[in-house]
This record gives sequence, C-alpha cells and structure tokens, in this order.
Amino acid sequence: MITGKNYIGNQLSSEGSKTYKTFNPKLNIENTTLFHEASSEEIEKAVSLASNAFEIFKKISGAKKAEFLNAIADEILALDQALIETYMSETGLPEGRAKGERGRTIGQLRMFAKLLLNGSWVEATIDTADPDRNPIPKQDIRKMLVPLGPVVVFGASNFPLAYSTAGGDTAAAFAAGCPVIVKSHPMHAGTGELVASAITKAVEKTGMPNGVFSNLNSSGIEVGTQLVQHPKVKAVGFTGSIKGGRALFDLASQRPEPIPVFAEMGSINPVILLPKATESRGKELAKTYAQSITLGTGQFCTNPGLILGIKGSSLDKFIESLSDEILTIDPSCMLHPNIIGNYERNKNRALEQNGLITTADYHDDVAVNHARQTITTVEGKTFLENTTLHQEVFGPFSMVVQCEDIEELTVVISNLEGQLTGTILAENDELNSYPFIVDALQDRVGRIIFNGVPTGVEVCPSMLHGGPYPASTDSRFTAVGIHSIKRWVRPFSYQSWPNHLLPDELKNENPLGLSRLVNGSSTSDPI
Repeated sequence: MITGKNYIGNQLSSEGSKTYKTFNPKLNIENTTLFHEASSEEIEKAVSLASNAFEIFKKISGAKKAEFLNAIADEILALDQALIETYMSETGLPEGRAKGERGRTIGQLRMFAKLLLNGSWVEATIDTADPDRNPIPKQDIRKMLVPLGPVVVFGASNFPLAYSTAGGDTAAAFAAGCPVIVKSHPMHAGTGELVASAITKAVEKTGMPNGVFSNLNSSGIEVGTQLVQHPKVKAVGFTGSIKGGRALFDLASQRPEPIPVFAEMGSINPVILLPKATESRGKELAKTYAQSITLGTGQFCTNPGLILGIKGSSLDKFIESLSDEILTIDPSCMLHPNIIGNYERNKNRALEQNGLITTADYHDDVAVNHARQTITTVEGKTFLENTTLHQEVFGPFSMVVQCEDIEELTVVISNLEGQLTGTILAENDELNSYPFIVDALQDRVGRIIFNGVPTGVEVCPSMLHGGPYPASTDSRFTAVGIHSIKRWVRPFSYQSWPNHLLPDELKNENPLGLSRLVNGSSTSDPI
C-alpha cells in the first residue's frame, strides 16, 4: 500500500505541508496518491538516525550484511505485480521493461551479498614488523577499506528501480557499511515508497539498526540541498543531468567539510564509423543504430547521440539508410511531460544552429507524450566551431558529423567533452590502421565498444560506467558492478596495533579466510 509518506528510519511520517502527485504519461493524467515532501525536521531526524546507525552498522559482519541485502531482494520480489503496475503508471514504460529492471535490481543486491560473503573486497594489506631492520626498525602496518558514513542517494528519473531506491548506489553503500538516505525522485515516488517498504521490512527482519535506511519525498531541490549540506552526511550518489549533478557537486565542495559527490551525468556517446565498415555494412549498421537510438525512447545515458564518419558516398548512403530506418519505428512514450518538454526544447535548440541539416523527422501524428525521433547531419568544421552541437539531447535524437578526412575526425574526437562510452565500427583488418583514433577516443570515454551499440550496461566486475567529466564527477570510479563499492569507502591503516584488537580482516589468524596482501605476496594463509 502506498501512503505518500516518508520513511524516517522504520517509521512513516508526513509532517511537511508541501504535497504533490506523480503523473501517468501514457494516460496523461495525475496519479491519485498525494505525497508529502519531507520537512526540515524530518530531514534532521533521518540524518541523525543514520549517523547513530552508522556506529553499529559499520561493525556488522559481512555475512550479516549479505543476509540483509538478500532479504531486500526477497522483499522486493514479494511486492509482485503491485510494484510492476505502479512502475508502469508512473513512467509510461511497458511491463517487460519494468520486470527487466526489477530483475537487474535484484541481481545487483545479490551480487553485493556474494561479494560480502567473500570479504576480500576490503583489500586487506599487511606489512609485518621487522625490529632488526637497519638503520630504522620497521613497524607493523596493516591497511583495509572502511566505510565513509551516511550516504545520500538521489533517485534517477529514467531508472525507477535499478538506479534509485534500492539500486546500485544503495546496494553498494549498504555493502560498504554505510547507512543510506534516499532522496526519492518525484516522478516515481510511489515506486520508491514500495521499494522503501521492502527495505524497511528487511531492516527489521535481519536486525539492522533503525536509521540504516530512510526514504524522503521531494518535489523540488530543497530536500536534496539540505541533505547535501548536512554535516553528518559523508557522500552523495547521483544519476541525472549535468546541471543537477554539477549543482550538487558545487554544494558539497563549498561545505566546511567537503564531501565526495559521485555523479553520473550526461553523455552523447560518440560512434566512429570507419571507411571500410561504412562501405561494406552501412545499411546493416543503419538498421542496428536506428533501433539503438530509439530504444527506451532514447532515455538512456548511453544513447548514441553522435555518429562520426568520413565524407563520401558510403557515408551518404549510411545517412540515407539510417534516416529511412528510424522513420519505420513507432514513437514511444517518454517518462514525463517535463522530459518530453526538455527533449523538444533541446532538439529545437540544436536544429536552430547554422549548418545543421535534418535528414529524418517523424511527422505523423503521435499519442500524447510520445517523442518524434530525429536524425540530423553537419559538417565536421561546423561541429568543431559550435559547441552547442556537442550538448546532449536526451531522447531519440542523433547527429551524424561528416568529417573531411581522418585528421579532422581525430580532431573532432579530441575536442569532445568526457563521455561514458565510445564505439568504433570497423572491419577486423581496419582497426590496426587507425591506432590514433583509438587513442583519441580512449582519452575521452570510460568504455570503448567494438562493433556493437552503447545501449545496454552489463552489470559485472569488468564494467566501467563512468568517464571523464562531465560524464561523471570522478573518472576513477564506476557506478555499476562490484567495484562501485569503492566510492563509499576510504583506506585506513593500523600501526603497531595489538593483534586481538584488530578487525578480523587484519588479524594474524585470518579468521575470515580472506585473500590478503602480506609482505607483498597474495595469500589466504594465517601469519
């Protein structure tokens, strides 16, 4: 049952006077539940509870935290069709997408539970003492990763489950030992509350401390601003726009005690079409990319918004085929009237730029809140001179840049902002002829794809979902996979510490059986 209230620890609360409703973009009507925005007093209570819970939660064993994460997964599954129907009513997305995203959310939680049971993620490193070393005796020094403290996670508009209330940021923070306060996204507050109820049940069933989780409603920026500025909050996770992520980053940097903001932001995900591939597979690639550009109405951070190629008849044919193919695809519903409004504004801003030519624009009638897909093209020189054309148009939009030659293509790549992904479409014997293209692209992206599409982010240890600014605020970290836990921890050393007072991860006996780096060698043996 959705109440419209906030979860302040284990209690429902609605002290605030500001209310709002979510919106069904498919039916173009407001949903019925009235949500109460968290008051300043509720924010203070949630943060205080989280701070107190941290003192307990950070000491809870990995096995017990794994039990907690698995219990969250079980409780989400127990929500069954109520969750799916609420998700659909707040997003306009189909049932298959809802169930697929729920599966990803469950998979992430269980992935981190498995990581905790292994335990070696703490990177235990031990250098034993050598009192006889000359000229200075060596001290016993031991290091491991420890949690930062309470984390604020901002729900993402385009992923109500996998990047929101119990999504990857929350799962990783819990695994690290950090309490989480979720600033629920106003577009899917009902979905968020249902998932919050599942987490709260798991907290109670597994004996986690009250305050290890809270879920706060917010229709604007006020709640998020207060959370980021609160001195007891120690880190922030965000998935969304460059404007939103940068605002949070600036707020956190201006605090008396600055804290890290791990924001995954905008990306146009450049695709490089090399000549042989354009000649031999242009029509096939056009069909593939028409599907990728319109997948999920283009509402993915990895949507291919930019395609770069070398001028010539082969590229002309590719543009023609891509333009034809994309018009055969039925438009689909965007997440909210505000999002389709932003799409139309940003698209029109791009179309107003000198030198941009529209090669495909869906003109038939569409249902309300359905986005018309668009393909454009521009000369490489014009693209370089006008950085407005470098900005993301969030939706089913893509631009083909026609470069004079490979040298201009390299210059264009080098002048792009940081991106999440870059793709190279080439024949197998072609790539070796363009190492400078690979090098230039590697400097601008977090992940390079060969002969594929950027849409689709596999959740696995090798995945890097991040990239140079503004793709993310810190290119050293990923927002996806087990290594995303490293955002919520810091290294900590013990020097000359009594063995019996050390955490189990660093004790001589190695009671947890971890793989550790001892005096420069990896081993699971006791010392």
